[in-house]
Amino acid sequence: MTASVPDAARLSPDALAEALRALEPRTAAVLVRRLVERRPQSESAAWYGISNDAFSVLLLRSAVALARQLGQPARPPESPEEASAWERMLAMAMEKDTAPVPVALAPVASLCRRVREVGPEVEAALDRAAQADADSPTRAREEWLRRLAVAALLALTAWLYWNRPPEPEPRPERRMLSPDRR
Repeated sequence: MTASVPDAARLSPDALAEALRALEPRTAAVLVRRLVERRPQSESAAWYGISNDAFSVLLLRSAVALARQLGQPARPPESPEEASAWERMLAMAMEKDTAPVPVALAPVASLCRRVREVGPEVEAALDRAAQADADSPTRAREEWLRRLAVAALLALTAWLYWNRPPEPEPRPERRMLSPDRR
């Protein structure tokens, strides 16, 4: 019995948001900026201060990571030539739904199209999850522990300042004799 692979076209915005939150922050941010917020490639590249080609590299790597996170049959490119071709094809697939993609890249492109399609719903799900994190008791406890740590550091600093050894008395200056006084 094999595990079924979820169809990218049927993934819910909540499932996509959960998968994005499970990724590394920069990886997720690239996908959110380009797909969820539906920003153009050139604007996304300018946001990161990199070229369109460099952003295409980030987008492909991020999209493959998301596909793997969701259990899609995705693999990274096997050669630099394949990577270069996939980067261009994925960028074109995000601009035009009818752009051709190779079979190995199809699950990744399909997933990216789905994320872009339900972008506003994914963004709302990400906002709800961030708000739930902010309102959680765990977050409140972490905030209090952080404040307690800062207070302890301030108290320790004050104690060390007030209990420091006295300053040594300055040494008397040595006077150098001038060459004609010798």
